[in-house]
Amino acid sequence: MNPSSTCYTIVHDDLLESPTAAELRNALQKGSDEVKLETMRRIIVSTLNGQSHPQMLMPIIQYVMPSRNKQIKKMLHFYWDVADGSRRICPKLDDAGKLKQEMILVCNAIRNDLQHPNEYIRGATLRFLQKIREAELLEPLVPTVRSCLEHRHSFVRKNAVFAVWSIFQDHEHLIPDAPELLDTFLAAESDSTCKRNAFVTLCSISQPTAVRYLLNYFDQISGMDELMQMAVIELVRKEAKTEGGHRVSPRPARDRGPSRRARDPSANGDPKARWIRCIFELLNAPSHAVKYEAATSLTTLTQNPAAVKAAAAAFAELIIREADNNVKLIVLDRFDTLRAKHEHVLDAMVMDILKVLSSQDMEVKRKALGIALEMVTSRNVEDVVLFLKKQLQSTMESEFDKNLEYRQLLIQSIHSCAIKFSEVAANVVYVLMDFLGDSNNPSAVDVIAFVREVVEKFPALRSAITEKLISTFGEIKSGKVFRGAMWIVGEYCEGATEIKQAMQEFRKVIGEIPILASEQRLLDEAEAADESSAAEKAPEAPKAVTTTRVLADGTYATETVYTSTAAAARLEQVRAAAKPPLRALILGGDFFTGSVLAATLTKLVLRYAEVQSDPQAVNAMRAEAILIMTSIVRVGQSKFVAVPIDEDSQERIMNCVETLAELLSSKTLHKVFLEDTKAAYAKMVAAEEKKALAKKELESKKTTIQADDLIPFRQLAKKTAAGDADDFELDVVRATGAAEVQDDFVSKLSRIVQLTGFSDPVYAEAVTTIQQFDVVLDVLIVNQTTETLQNLTIDFATLGDLKLVERPTPHTLGPHGFHNIKATIKVSSTETGVIFGSVVYDKQGASDASVNVVLNDIHLDIMDYIKPNVVSESVFRSLWTEFEWENKVAVSTSTGDLRAYLDHLVSSTNMALLTPETALSGECRYLSANLAARSLFGEDALANCSIELIDEGTIQGHVRIRAKTQGIALSLGDKITISQKTLKA
Repeated sequence: MNPSSTCYTIVHDDLLESPTAAELRNALQKGSDEVKLETMRRIIVSTLNGQSHPQMLMPIIQYVMPSRNKQIKKMLHFYWDVADGSRRICPKLDDAGKLKQEMILVCNAIRNDLQHPNEYIRGATLRFLQKIREAELLEPLVPTVRSCLEHRHSFVRKNAVFAVWSIFQDHEHLIPDAPELLDTFLAAESDSTCKRNAFVTLCSISQPTAVRYLLNYFDQISGMDELMQMAVIELVRKEAKTEGGHRVSPRPARDRGPSRRARDPSANGDPKARWIRCIFELLNAPSHAVKYEAATSLTTLTQNPAAVKAAAAAFAELIIREADNNVKLIVLDRFDTLRAKHEHVLDAMVMDILKVLSSQDMEVKRKALGIALEMVTSRNVEDVVLFLKKQLQSTMESEFDKNLEYRQLLIQSIHSCAIKFSEVAANVVYVLMDFLGDSNNPSAVDVIAFVREVVEKFPALRSAITEKLISTFGEIKSGKVFRGAMWIVGEYCEGATEIKQAMQEFRKVIGEIPILASEQRLLDEAEAADESSAAEKAPEAPKAVTTTRVLADGTYATETVYTSTAAAARLEQVRAAAKPPLRALILGGDFFTGSVLAATLTKLVLRYAEVQSDPQAVNAMRAEAILIMTSIVRVGQSKFVAVPIDEDSQERIMNCVETLAELLSSKTLHKVFLEDTKAAYAKMVAAEEKKALAKKELESKKTTIQADDLIPFRQLAKKTAAGDADDFELDVVRATGAAEVQDDFVSKLSRIVQLTGFSDPVYAEAVTTIQQFDVVLDVLIVNQTTETLQNLTIDFATLGDLKLVERPTPHTLGPHGFHNIKATIKVSSTETGVIFGSVVYDKQGASDASVNVVLNDIHLDIMDYIKPNVVSESVFRSLWTEFEWENKVAVSTSTGDLRAYLDHLVSSTNMALLTPETALSGECRYLSANLAARSLFGEDALANCSIELIDEGTIQGHVRIRAKTQGIALSLGDKITISQKTLKA
């Protein structure tokens, strides 16, 4: 931004009636200091709002300027500033462009304030001088400003330095010796703030002089003030961008302090090496801000591995020592960027990054672990896994708010390391299997998924892992973990001894069989005990319970059942008795786990029949397996379970019974149970590996430099070229969003919304621009009448989570005139928003008060705030269970292609397709897929698309959307409905 440019703000005026010029003059002439202060405020506010007071210049000079009140002097500075910026209100120049005669009096008053004995008035006046641009006003003040450089108070001196800077920038001829003046000032100055201001000024107006000063005090840089060190870093960054830096010889150091030019070898050689050494010294500065800037600047000066490691070490130290979590995240991002640019150079620092796990913030832990996993190599993987194992064990002992989430994150990290490096898989798999009995279900599920993948990828570990897994069956509490463990045992237990051991362990975790007979015996024993104890008491009368039932014809009927409270209590007592874990799950209604148990027993018996030659042993194991399966079905139909067995689970268990009954007759079922499921999982693992490899190759291609690429020479490039910008400038560009603005005429035309009709007296159209969380409306207003429209304004209103930041101001529009009005609307959530309003104006000489023209509604597209989000299957399921808002959208279209409709759904909703391509391939009349997205506000949205091809060309089904908030679920549903209509068209 140009330093001479001025920004203006419309200030609210709380008085309905503006005082006349005579009243203002009388208040300035006869009022007290308080009245004068308030009058000056009124003049400035009305001046800012467009009401000029040029006739007030002389009264202000006569009656206000002689005042000694500090607040009035400060208000005068505001008044002159307004007069300077808006020349049509109170110009300093006349029509001929020459300075007004009245301003000579102002100049004399400013000179008196610059010589005032009070240091505050001097400093405030010097600060005001930085805004004056007229050379005629500044010329007589220059000697006074120079004398202020030697004032006893530092407040005056530091403002005098910046006053010299502004005068030299605009009118160099007024202070031609400013560099030498500031150089002398620096040599004699002792105040740190004044030295920093002078040094920054010197860097701006004469960089060689600033370099010369820095060289003379090169050995004192490490002991300078924090602000001074920051200015030194900025100078070094600018100086190093030139061709090797300016080769400046220092002045003789007679009375300028020590110089090490004579004994500094780098000073006589490459100038860039001198700057690198300077930054190296600042890496050890006590200030965290200086250390961060020095490390950032060092990576722009050189790509030497030693320098990169030094900068990374400084970043790592900052991450550990800094208390603010936001700062930790910023420095972690910077470290990750440096690591990506210099691959494998910083791998040895992975343990330094892992020290950040001592932080209590989960976001910092997650970020640090993500960076550390990218730095893991075969050399340091053992140390990393050992550290993660210690952290995992500490989560069992310490109490932490998000201990369970942290434990799950550690398990996933160890999983990633073990899959990448097979040499540590055997070391960690047994440690993680100790967490299979964890009460935290997600952690145990992650462990069983890890064990399953290790067993598939490393055949040498299968025997030991399955043996360890079988021994932990008694500790497992979750049905999902049980299902994973049983699948592993059923697929990878191949020896006769292992199969027998697995069957014995299954008997232990199921308990006595048949289940129904044993439970009934417990109930009979409880009844016998109750009868013997209640023999002396009076018999309990049965209790009648009346319920209402709906008959087949739709009518209602009442049903009375006589029950005994003692019988119900005995049944609850039997249910609540301690039972083995797998038996407790089955009696609790988890028959899905029971069906998996049946499939596992079938696999074990079929495989045992292949490896065992004794038919009697095979028949015994088969009979035992069939007994367990039938007992599950029978108890599922009894009163001892929480819910009756479902048809799907019963049918699957009975299929397993039939398979074992015909053990030697069907070879097809043998292949299905013993080969197909394992092959399907191996195919899934291979697909995941292929996807991860493709993602890694895609990321590596982004940084690949082709052999025939142009070589950029920074010295020959233009100053505006992107290659000339350093990381600091690129950060500024990213922060301001300048690099993302791609606004041209064609894109504006596509975003135009017509607000009024062509026959309306006022025509309006708007261009909507979305900038992060703001919606900017650029409204064009056209007066289509031959009359002047006064107080024309647009009253906007919003529907949804939208908030109007500032209301447009009234304007006067001439006949057939044009005017642009801008309005900013803040968006706070992903919800379908509507902007509506009206144009209100007054006709000149009209009898009615105002005319109101209603505008068309503007609907905001939520797709601008929706981004695809890829989550794992376990995270998807947990979020699906957690989210409480669901929107079910019916699907009915004549597209005729299931996959084409799914692709259209993905493109129209900006959601990521989570279902792998292998699951969607092939010809089928039914399709089910999961999708996920996340808004800019951090709101997650999940969707499940279940569609079926009914007839040729007709697709029916539904899309279920789940979200934590109602707005995003409804908005996505509306978007799907609209896109479905466009698809039909």
